[in-house]
Amino acid sequence: MPILPTGPLSYGMQLPIQSQSTIYAEGWEAVATPADLAEIARTADRTGFAYLASCDHVAIPRRLAGVMSTVWYDPVATLAFLGGITERVLLMSHVAVVGLRHPLATAKQYATLDHLCGGRLILGVGAGHVPEEFQALGADFEGRGGVLDETIDALKAALGPEEYPEFAGERFSFAGLGQLPRPAQERVPVWVGGSSPAAVRRAAVRGTAGCRRVIRGRSCPHRSPG
Repeated sequence: MPILPTGPLSYGMQLPIQSQSTIYAEGWEAVATPADLAEIARTADRTGFAYLASCDHVAIPRRLAGVMSTVWYDPVATLAFLGGITERVLLMSHVAVVGLRHPLATAKQYATLDHLCGGRLILGVGAGHVPEEFQALGADFEGRGGVLDETIDALKAALGPEEYPEFAGERFSFAGLGQLPRPAQERVPVWVGGSSPAAVRRAAVRGTAGCRRVIRGRSCPHRSPG
């Protein structure tokens, strides 16, 4: 079954308000409220947008704050909030920097989200680009490409239908550990973000699809399977 409707071009939205990098944020977002974000989501749901997307940064170093700002909502909390007030639109992390967290922790969060929103999750993942963020969380920045590759494989196992998923890799291994609830989808789609040759390779080899941001909020071209 296709992730997005077949036929005419589908449009998704990286949401405003939830991330406010000065590269793309507009002035009104600085004073916007959760009610404004909710209204945007409801309108997108009602008017046929395919998905809503939320970004992921845990903390922004001072040297980058002037460009990136420090306004970055947590994607799981944001998508859960929006999932509760929408009915149809898909919910996407764009992108979750999964190398910052153990894959079992990531799987618990996103499996619960998919369960609560009735199977509307698209898990977008990426390598990350802020060294200080990795260092503060004890994550491997220099090896983040390899970490992401293995994390995607681990997440495919951990987000499958099995209550006791199993995975054995160089960095992560787990077995005999149960996680409920399971996702509502039998297999959560994993989209790989980025525009580098490594990201394209990763999307082709490991992802359900690939995506890259072109203009804030307004589109995310994707490669569908096949």
